[in-house]
Amino acid sequence: MSRPDEGFHVFDTTLRDGAQREGITLTVADKLTIARHLDDFGVGYIEGGWPGANPRDTEFFSRAASELKLRHAQLVAFGATRRAGAKAEEDPQVAALLASGAPVVTLVAKSHDRHVELALRTTLEENLAMVRDTVAYLREQGRRVFVDCEHFFDGYKADPEYAKAVVRAAHEAGAEVVVLCDTNGGMLPAQVQAVVGVVLGDTGARLGIHAQDDTGCAVANTLAAVDGGATHVQCTANGYGERVGNANLFPVVAALELKYGRRVLPDGCLAEMTRISHAIAEVVNLAPSTHQPYVGVSAFAHKAGLHASAIKVDPDLYQHITPELVGNSMRMLVSDMAGRASVELKGKELGYDLSADRDLLGRVVARVKERENEGYTYEAADASFELLLREEVNGRPERYFTVESWRAIVEDRPDGTHANEATVKLWAKGERIVATAEGNGPVNALDKALRVALERIYPQLARMELVDYKVRILEGRHGTESVTRVLAETTDGQGEWSTVGVGTNVIAASWQALDDAYTYGLVRAGVRPAK
Repeated sequence: MSRPDEGFHVFDTTLRDGAQREGITLTVADKLTIARHLDDFGVGYIEGGWPGANPRDTEFFSRAASELKLRHAQLVAFGATRRAGAKAEEDPQVAALLASGAPVVTLVAKSHDRHVELALRTTLEENLAMVRDTVAYLREQGRRVFVDCEHFFDGYKADPEYAKAVVRAAHEAGAEVVVLCDTNGGMLPAQVQAVVGVVLGDTGARLGIHAQDDTGCAVANTLAAVDGGATHVQCTANGYGERVGNANLFPVVAALELKYGRRVLPDGCLAEMTRISHAIAEVVNLAPSTHQPYVGVSAFAHKAGLHASAIKVDPDLYQHITPELVGNSMRMLVSDMAGRASVELKGKELGYDLSADRDLLGRVVARVKERENEGYTYEAADASFELLLREEVNGRPERYFTVESWRAIVEDRPDGTHANEATVKLWAKGERIVATAEGNGPVNALDKALRVALERIYPQLARMELVDYKVRILEGRHGTESVTRVLAETTDGQGEWSTVGVGTNVIAASWQALDDAYTYGLVRAGVRPAK
């Protein structure tokens, strides 16, 4: 697998800046796992953290030396310039950067005059000396050095000549890249492009961009900086970061590769984008964003009938790229907005060719619209839609069991505790089965009772597990007379599927969703329905 041109850097700072997001706490093991994913994606640089300032980051670099076998990326240690009035070679923080063993060091430097005087409490000239001395010392020790000019754009507005002087100091001392940071995230794309162009022309330094997303423009600002001449982009996976986050690695890289035509990843890595985005989301324990560009499950999902009709002719009519380029896929959503084309394409996605039977197609469309009018939603319940479709195709519903009755009892006790018990009576393979179970709620008790009844006959159910359960009160009625929609998410360890139930009784709606969930699971497992 060949490397992209080193003339452009993709630099990831998920392990440091991304970890500052509220709700993210990374262990050293987490950081090592994310680093492996980022290396698989083919980024050139992975900023591992701040050794010496954070014990966890110090441990990360120590373990990385023996536990990380990186194929594409180089590890980067982050730290600050020497302290005011000190020598770089005597500064313990600078020593910790060397001790990390990282071949590349990123130094954060003040480039806003007020920050120098108020935060560092030193003079503007001493700040320039701190930059020069630290860069030069690290270069003498054989390290590659990048310099992050913190608050650069705000500093440029306040005193453009001083901000540029910091860039020159870093560049002349041997910094390979000087990164212009929109630390407060307040810039807009046209402003970024203009400033980068001026600084590039006035300093001759190789420039990078680090954009926060406080105006919702971090990705656009990063690409605008590239338009202005930057050849180094700093991003985080899924846009994680402090406040509202950083420039999102995945849309930035996809835009560079697919829109700009720049080769910034090794061959074959772009197609890993969706998988890696979701894998990192799992490590940080945040649900993947369904509407994230390029990698979200809804990024190439089509709902409107007009769109579906066009996509039948040519998918490119309503898609800006081929989804498979980034490891994603097109999805057709079936809803009350669906026309024949939507249902036909969704059927094809599920393995059914409906194009030759217009009557069948019409029945499915009519039934979907009727059911959605009652409160069902099939765009969020693909498994329930497939069962509906199979029923129309086969002329009968899939039936692995026939329910005689079920009941759920909630007992409120004087001591404030509750007992939940469910009984299910059903027929399966000619046998009448009565099963009872207790649970931590009436729906959980029903779920357990259904399993007790069926697992002996259908052992495949033992692998299935309810992993999510959502209840929504639908519009039209109020209070306890409202219609309730239940969505259930189930897994067999190999994949997940969603089912839906609707009713004025939340327990009855839940039962419908459970019935569909286990019926579909048995279909998925290849079990033949009982006669």
